[in-house]
Amino acid sequence: MRRTLGILLVSSIALTSCGRVAESRLNPFNWFGRAEKVDVPQEKVNPLIPQKRQSIFERRGADEYPGTVVLTINDVKIERVSGGAIIRVLGTAQTQGAFETRLTPENDEELPVDGVLTYRLEAIQPTGFRQGPERSREINIARFRTTQDLNGVRTIRIVGQNNAMQVRRR
Repeated sequence: MRRTLGILLVSSIALTSCGRVAESRLNPFNWFGRAEKVDVPQEKVNPLIPQKRQSIFERRGADEYPGTVVLTINDVKIERVSGGAIIRVLGTAQTQGAFETRLTPENDEELPVDGVLTYRLEAIQPTGFRQGPERSREINIARFRTTQDLNGVRTIRIVGQNNAMQVRRR
């Protein structure tokens, strides 16, 4: 009887301490916090004035990516894996049929600026497709970053056309 009572007492104390470890920095699942919405400043651009002038003879280069920024960012999660982290992003495109999605870095050489690593969620969005329900326009993408790449990174920010979301390191 004493042995069972002792084991029960020790196991209950051990179990209650798990609640404190779940929210501490020791837990690898708490490496980054939850995603939060951030406002994106809207530029006032006249659509009738071209931003870049091209000559008639200039062709699109093979390295140029024809994708455009996705409409909204719905969720951002950072999952810690061995050797680094996986950045998972869920977004909504303007139309159905978006393909070849990329997280394009806004920072030079993907180095953090003041501890912030910023990406744009872009996809090639075909014309002539209908808008359709939001569920049919969802885009999932993931990108692996090594531990060395994340040194000095305090915040990872993903930018869409209408909003941005960021995840802060705890």
